[in-house]
Amino acid sequence: MKIVVMKFGGTSVANIEKIKNVAQKVSDSSKNAKIVVVLSAMSGVTNQLQSYIDEIGSNPSIETDLILTSGEQVTVGLLSMILKKKGLKSLPLLGWQVPIITDESFEKGKILNINNKKILKHFELYDVIVLAGFQGLSIKGHITSLGRGGTDTSAVAIAASLNAERCDIFTDVNGVYTTDPNIELNAKKIEKLAYEEMLEMASTGAKVLQTRSVELAMKNNLTLQVLSSFNDSEGTYVVNENELIEKEIVSGVSYSKNESKITISGIPDRPGISAKIFGLMAANNINVDMIVQNISQDGINANMTFTVPTKESNIAKDIIQKNYNDIGYNNISLDSNVSKISVIGMGMMSQSGVAEKMFKKLAENKINILAISTSEIKISVLINQKYTDLAIKSLHTVYKLDKK
Repeated sequence: MKIVVMKFGGTSVANIEKIKNVAQKVSDSSKNAKIVVVLSAMSGVTNQLQSYIDEIGSNPSIETDLILTSGEQVTVGLLSMILKKKGLKSLPLLGWQVPIITDESFEKGKILNINNKKILKHFELYDVIVLAGFQGLSIKGHITSLGRGGTDTSAVAIAASLNAERCDIFTDVNGVYTTDPNIELNAKKIEKLAYEEMLEMASTGAKVLQTRSVELAMKNNLTLQVLSSFNDSEGTYVVNENELIEKEIVSGVSYSKNESKITISGIPDRPGISAKIFGLMAANNINVDMIVQNISQDGINANMTFTVPTKESNIAKDIIQKNYNDIGYNNISLDSNVSKISVIGMGMMSQSGVAEKMFKKLAENKINILAISTSEIKISVLINQKYTDLAIKSLHTVYKLDKK
């Protein structure tokens, strides 16, 4: 049985007219395969639901996930109704009806198991399964959500479970671009990306795909396609690196303005201090990215700088301050006026001079580097936020990514 999973985000189902557009795409695809459609809530609905929760005030709980996952129920019902009017045999399902089993982590549930046999059984009677994304059922029987962007994860997990031919992620853009086309008009669409490149782009600011969904696709060797729900052009395929005929030295430039820099100065330079600081971050589920440590001018103490998501920066700072007696330091500062700029490409593994070219171009533009982190296929720098656009445009040009 040929199965294709089609995921549509909030902008693709923002109103009835757009849902009818989705229905036509599903109808066309159903002529050649069985279809699982995975839907988000209408654009803005989840944010509205979150605002109700914020007004009352509540930590992640049974109630918050029950509220947050309600938007998808509406879009699933509406699309299934329209498909039936078009003559398709359609069945709407919520996450708990599959079921998609998750752990007990409210607002960031991790998928543990999917009952694919039930879905395959449904295909004996139906052409299309319309499934609510973003939601699951905990092992204790509670409705859970998978975190923001979790519909991507739902779609990829379902596709992997069903051994689908591919998973198409429909968005409001034509594919993955070499950088943000709203900043660089000469950005071009990429035809194919390796999982590793897409993973680095997603983790360094590109908002096209959620990181967890890319990890799942890579683990299951599942082909992804990112394409627009508003036209019929082919999108960007995310594939195993072996399918790339030629590996670009740099495939793209990504950025994130959601980073904050914490600097702790005057830390005792002794074993165990770093473990203490980052152990506190881990215990509070705060993700730490870039880390720089150096000896202070007195040669006795050390200074440590690291970055965390901006929304968690004040919490991180408070944790350090509350543990002052255990750590011992002279001063702590927080700077949210920073951006992370990253250049990414599989070709970096076999080419030298990529970092030198990046640092030289930033220096020419008088952009100071505050921190650096690297991997085999990525170089990231932290800079003052006001230089974000200039850094992106200049790096896009220096690595010859501009449209010809």
